[in-house]
Amino acid sequence: MLVRQILGKTGGPDVVTIEPEASVADAAQLLSRKRIGALVVCSDDRPVGMLSERDIVRELGRRGEICLKERVSDMMTPKVISCTPDQSADQVLQQMTDGRFRHMPVMEGERMIGLISIGDVVKARLSELTMEKDALEGMIKGY
Repeated sequence: MLVRQILGKTGGPDVVTIEPEASVADAAQLLSRKRIGALVVCSDDRPVGMLSERDIVRELGRRGEICLKERVSDMMTPKVISCTPDQSADQVLQQMTDGRFRHMPVMEGERMIGLISIGDVVKARLSELTMEKDALEGMIKGY
């Protein structure tokens, strides 16, 4: 299964973004309001970082609520690892597992066309495996 197929099932390019100058408190509120786990940090419509709920919780535990007053750019992960729509689910799952992250922007050239989560990839892969199992069962049982 390709990333483009997974994006088609998740509803498309509704990616929640935040600017690097926003406060971490604003980012936390946005994550909570949208019920999501990560934000793509964008400057001039280009991804420049990622900020996850884990990033915020880790810093809250380490330094306390003072970190909520910082800018998103101070806490974000600046190295954005992305994928393309033509990559396979297995490739993306391996990248996420190796890099220990759960969200990945999907890029078509310089343009972000979506965001894929490890949950999206796992769900798609399980669906694919179920279809394969059903097809094999059908062949064995003769229908």
